Amino acid sequence: MEQEKETMRTVEDMEPRSKVPLLGIGLAILFASATFFSGLQLGATTRAEATLGTLIFGEPKADESVDLTEFWQVWNVLENKFVASGTTTPNDNEARVYGAIDGLVRSYGDPYTVFLPPEDAQMFEEDISGNFSGVGMEVGMRDGAITIIAPLPNTPAEAAGLLSGDIIVRIDGKSTDGMSVDGAVRLIRGEKDTEVVLTILREDADELLEVPVVRDTIVVPTIETEQHGDVFVISLYSFNAIAEASMQQALREYVRSGSRKLILDLRGNPGGFLQGAVSIGSYFLPSGKVIVRESFGPGKEEQVYRSSGKTLGPYAPKKMVVLVNGGSASASEILAGALQEHGAATLIGSQTYGKGSVQELIDLKDDSSLKVTIAQWLTPNGNSISEGGLTPDVEVERTSEQFLAGKDPQLDAALKYLK
Repeated sequence: MEQEKETMRTVEDMEPRSKVPLLGIGLAILFASATFFSGLQLGATTRAEATLGTLIFGEPKADESVDLTEFWQVWNVLENKFVASGTTTPNDNEARVYGAIDGLVRSYGDPYTVFLPPEDAQMFEEDISGNFSGVGMEVGMRDGAITIIAPLPNTPAEAAGLLSGDIIVRIDGKSTDGMSVDGAVRLIRGEKDTEVVLTILREDADELLEVPVVRDTIVVPTIETEQHGDVFVISLYSFNAIAEASMQQALREYVRSGSRKLILDLRGNPGGFLQGAVSIGSYFLPSGKVIVRESFGPGKEEQVYRSSGKTLGPYAPKKMVVLVNGGSASASEILAGALQEHGAATLIGSQTYGKGSVQELIDLKDDSSLKVTIAQWLTPNGNSISEGGLTPDVEVERTSEQFLAGKDPQLDAALKYLK
């Protein structure tokens, strides 16, 4: 039997230890570093004293049949025979343990399951406490490469011409090959008025681009409205704590406009609070309609989040378009997928990012922590958001040249569709 749940968790999903909802980590919005807008649930903590072996392999071991003889053989060979070459300095035991744990975590092949040594764990704590100095963009891992998911409006990242889909090849000359998202965040972060140089691989560019970006204090935008003839446009930039209240105000403007044709622009929206997606979806879907499913794996009971039916009644749009692109992620994909599958809106634009997983943060010994994926988001029809994202009903690309020139064929297509 399906469980239904009202929540203030975030997508993809964070519930902090104090039970007050926070913005998540996984995709990384670079404010300070600030990792932002993907799912993390802060769970049980573990701070028990541990021996070297139990710290690496758990206490108790998950599988008693695992033979660790070879691991300790390699450890002892390195301990007894390794000689530093050149200026290489051998790591101490703590660094070796962290390296072993990191290797174990990486072996799962999930870019959102990450081991955070004390320095990174402390950086995470600072991020969720609200340090907003940085470049103003979100990055994630795509096909093994550090990729820009979305630059935020009116930020240094946008002003520098960075685009969704840009691959970060180097950060201040340091290669990102094999680098984790958190490692990239640590390098890009910095104080206001300092500069970071990003080497960018852009799909339609003939050569690598060197893009200097001056860090600044970032103000996260929420929503903007405009009208094109008889079509009302709401641009939602993030599902932050005030997204629903901002949407209420925007919908009041929509009702007063007399329009019954609506465009909801979710391009470049990296997500945020799950409750924001559920609440906003409730304005367009009847009570009881499934907005998103949370799957914990085969044989485990899923949780279902449904519309509360706060519909617009006679003011509901007769025709509605949702604009999406590669920068639309997590909560954006949840909302867009629900509106698409229930026939409430037509999706126009390009393929979405495909980020639909839930992470839990677990405290470990010595102030390190483990971020582990524990569930997946599914659309109302049971399709995995993480498997390729959402495919628009009408696919329209927007090239980097069009973006930088201020041309918007996706919005043009939406306006044409509604007229």
